[in-house]
Amino acid sequence: MIEDISIRRRRLIHRSRYTGMKETDILLGGFANKYVDEFSDKELDIYEALLAAGDPNIYVWAVGREPVPVEYDTNVMTLLKKFSQFDHRVTP
Repeated sequence: MIEDISIRRRRLIHRSRYTGMKETDILLGGFANKYVDEFSDKELDIYEALLAAGDPNIYVWAVGREPVPVEYDTNVMTLLKKFSQFDHRVTP
């Protein structure tokens, strides 16, 4: 069964808000609220794969503490990194 795109977007936004690590909840929750509704199916696939990498990894990549592995170095990660630079609630 194919998931309706609006349901998928809501699910990803919810998942972004409740990752298990407070810093990532704040970062990804804000990011998802701002961008997920505009993502294409392909960008949703990329974002969902990124979420599967785990919140500690996502956080250190997004704030620049560690380099982003090639498989996650996507347009979505670039957007997340830019977003993290302007999200003053999350400090590196």
